[in-house]
Amino acid sequence: MGIQADKNTADEQITIVECPRDAWQSLRQIIPTKEKIKYLSSLVALGFRQMADSEAVMKELSRVKTPSGEAPEIIGIIVNAQGLERALSTQAVTTIGYPYSISAYFRRANANMSRAESRDLVQKIQKDTKAAGKKLVVYVSMAFGNPYDEPWGPEIVEETVVWLKDTGVRTISLADTVGTASPHDVAVVYNAARAGVAGVEIGVHLHSRPDRAAEKVRAAYEAGCRRFDGALTGLGGCPFAGDELVGNIPTEAILTTLAARDVATGIDTKSLAIACAMTGDLREKYTHTEPAAKPN
Repeated sequence: MGIQADKNTADEQITIVECPRDAWQSLRQIIPTKEKIKYLSSLVALGFRQMADSEAVMKELSRVKTPSGEAPEIIGIIVNAQGLERALSTQAVTTIGYPYSISAYFRRANANMSRAESRDLVQKIQKDTKAAGKKLVVYVSMAFGNPYDEPWGPEIVEETVVWLKDTGVRTISLADTVGTASPHDVAVVYNAARAGVAGVEIGVHLHSRPDRAAEKVRAAYEAGCRRFDGALTGLGGCPFAGDELVGNIPTEAILTTLAARDVATGIDTKSLAIACAMTGDLREKYTHTEPAAKPN
């Protein structure tokens, strides 16, 4: 799930993808559906295009329009064939998202699949989304390394991206799942992934400690990346990171880092401030575990 804002300039298009579902998984309480709808609808009204994670939320968001009158883009993230069927049957979904891991350990822990099973699923997803007239984005998990002492290198990422292109995937996001990448790693892996895949949009979904977020964004941009995932206020991340300070790259850090390079993103300062305030309210309300009910 995410929010997408596009800005076309004379020579490039910048895409910022907001990932509230990724952020919300770190909260101790479940946000009620009605409150999700209210929050995400408000972000659409501020100029974002939307992705969502449940039928009820998708149905309501599909009725909301951006200030320019556009219908929101709604991306359903799926991890198995059952999720694919569910997402395709939800009329409001315009794009399917699938996390493909190059780590055997993470793949088993997160989706209980072998490499062959996961690749078979990617092929099915690509075929079915194309037949349904929907878009597809594949996230390459553990693209920047992992802590599991498994074979890894830029060449493995490159092979994966080339295979995805050959399968028909045209939008790919490289994920620094456990937040271990240095700016140098970001540049090297991104450049390796771009080799031989002309016509494929490649973005990054980076995790980081707060003090290293900006330098990773700069490294990706300078390597040619024009699609960035983030989460307002840096909420959330990956429980496999093993570092409580590692979270999603704050969306505001992405925007300010790009602005420092005179890169327009289409999100104005006032809208960003309102969105951060709303996110802060949710964070405060649902971060803590509800107190146990007192016995009668």
